[in-house]
Amino acid sequence: MAKKEEHLRKPDWLKIKLNTNENYKDLKKMMREKKLHTVCEEAKCPNIHECWAIRKTATFMILGDICTRACRFCAVKTGLPTELDLQEPERVAESVEQMGLKHVVITAVARDDLKDGGAGVFAETVRAVRKRNPFCSIEVLPSDMMGVYENLKTLMDAKPDILNHNIETVRRLTPRVRARATYERSLEFLRRAKEMNPRIPTKSSLMIGVGETWEEILETMDDLRANDVDIMTIGQYLQPTKKHLKVQKYYHPDEFAELKKIALEKGFKHCESGPLVRSSYHADEQVNAAAQNK
Repeated sequence: MAKKEEHLRKPDWLKIKLNTNENYKDLKKMMREKKLHTVCEEAKCPNIHECWAIRKTATFMILGDICTRACRFCAVKTGLPTELDLQEPERVAESVEQMGLKHVVITAVARDDLKDGGAGVFAETVRAVRKRNPFCSIEVLPSDMMGVYENLKTLMDAKPDILNHNIETVRRLTPRVRARATYERSLEFLRRAKEMNPRIPTKSSLMIGVGETWEEILETMDDLRANDVDIMTIGQYLQPTKKHLKVQKYYHPDEFAELKKIALEKGFKHCESGPLVRSSYHADEQVNAAAQNK
């Protein structure tokens, strides 16, 4: 009889302090009233209480809450989307104004059912936010939009302040971890974005703990730098449900600190690295730090 696979025990440094103060409650109420989605909730982000209750920040997720891809690490619902809300950009812009944000992150589910991959609504959201909030910097975090050049150009023509696209995992594990995405296409997406507008910083995120080696992490850093990526974030993969990939290793905070040191030595303008770091974690600070090191 085969031995049942054991789950790794979560270490003490991954314990999260819950905080449901008035900021948290007010932000949650506003999201529901404006019928907006956040990746904070949909992806079960471990930092939601810190960001909502203390920092009063959120990452808006546009184009609905149903993703056309079924990546094995992600908790966002998958299926065939039924909605395309053309009023959504204005509601996001109103919410950014209401929150008084100085930096906003806008991400989206993958919409492979749309010819433009959702680029049109993405670009319109950027323009709407900028019109209402001229002093707010805007970070976009799109899917690879199936690698279609015109789709990326539509988004870049809206001139976001930072283009973020996540490599997610190392080359070898990409087919197992990500759905419909390829390692090379993500690198090409980031390279093309920089070619379209060299003044817009690019950023990418790597989650570790899904079976990669230390050497593969460093190789991924080199690949990102070879494609002129400016900012990198590195975080610990946490299994969102029993249906998702199991954690293969919990990295110690000291290992994350070492990876940050290596990333900066390799030429990244900024690197955020830690067990609970996610792509948009302290995004405002990331942008400021990268600008200072430019």
